[in-house]
Amino acid sequence: MTQNRNDKKIKICIVTISLSKGGAERSTALLSRMLTSKGFEIFLVTLNDAVDYKYSGELINLGKNKPKRESIFNRFKRFEKFRKLIKKENFDFIIDNRNRQFALKELFYLNYIYKGANIIYVVRSFNLSQYFPENNFVRKKMIHNSKGIVGVSKAIADTINKNYNTEKAINIYNPKEEFNVSKEEVINKEEYILYLGRIEEAVKNLTLLLESYKESILPKQHIKLKILGNGPDEDWLKKKIIDLELNDLVEVIPFTPHVYPYLKNAKFLTLTSRYEGFPRVLIESLSTGTPVISVNCESGPNEIVNHENNGLLVENFNIQNLSEAYNRFILEEELYLHCKQNAIKSVNHLSVDTIAQQWTKYLKNELQ
Repeated sequence: MTQNRNDKKIKICIVTISLSKGGAERSTALLSRMLTSKGFEIFLVTLNDAVDYKYSGELINLGKNKPKRESIFNRFKRFEKFRKLIKKENFDFIIDNRNRQFALKELFYLNYIYKGANIIYVVRSFNLSQYFPENNFVRKKMIHNSKGIVGVSKAIADTINKNYNTEKAINIYNPKEEFNVSKEEVINKEEYILYLGRIEEAVKNLTLLLESYKESILPKQHIKLKILGNGPDEDWLKKKIIDLELNDLVEVIPFTPHVYPYLKNAKFLTLTSRYEGFPRVLIESLSTGTPVISVNCESGPNEIVNHENNGLLVENFNIQNLSEAYNRFILEEELYLHCKQNAIKSVNHLSVDTIAQQWTKYLKNELQ
């Protein structure tokens, strides 16, 4: 059991916006389970009332009963409840998984809610402005006051240290989650490729996905494209599919936390993002034995995809290159089977236990 000098469990507060509908949220829920399994006492604070993923620890749902239009007074009451929780429980660490782009809000957290606490900031995207405000004074204060920073890819951690003149950032990868396959339904056996993720054009570049698919031989081979997810651009996506005359070949499926059968039965998974962190969908796909084709965006894919061994890694923002990669997995059977055969073992180093041990070692060292 993990213990501190007073022979008590190390007490940790994990803070997140929600536990629903995203890779970052899934990773946060999994982090709570990993740390609980290693003997930490976990409190999980979610700011919005959205809980789909399995978690461990005591849940403090600050979003419960929150009205759509919340008064400043009611919002302050919620934050005051949060501050009192931190003061009462005297956490050894606060692990903050929120987006943190607004300077005034982060000053409020630093000077009021988190005052005097050991804060560990988690950064889950290469778009660092999502996690540190552009205001130089506030960003420096956040980094100075923090106990540490965890980037989910090596590229993220290295970039934080270089750009922000610090040595506090370290890398701990997202783990691959073990799926409960015994009760997972089997979907129909039609051939398809899979996009799994948020429907948000500004980040995920679904235009590149659709146009590369159309340019490839997949439509002529009657290999469909399934897009599984939710997001702000669902209506735009459906119109784009019609405009490209792909409505008989592209299926949009609403978000479900039960993704295993879609991954397991796909020909391959594809990722077309403008930027990422350490994309969970790639490791989830590989862990089911399904190879991947990903653009080489910043950051993460080139730390997961071993080109022509467990998938294909292609230049970003290039329709021709991506469509040719799609074609290769159809026309070059030996290459496809080689990547498929290597998929599962290529992510064995990302097991839950391995990543949990890395977090345990890091937290124990930071407490000394």
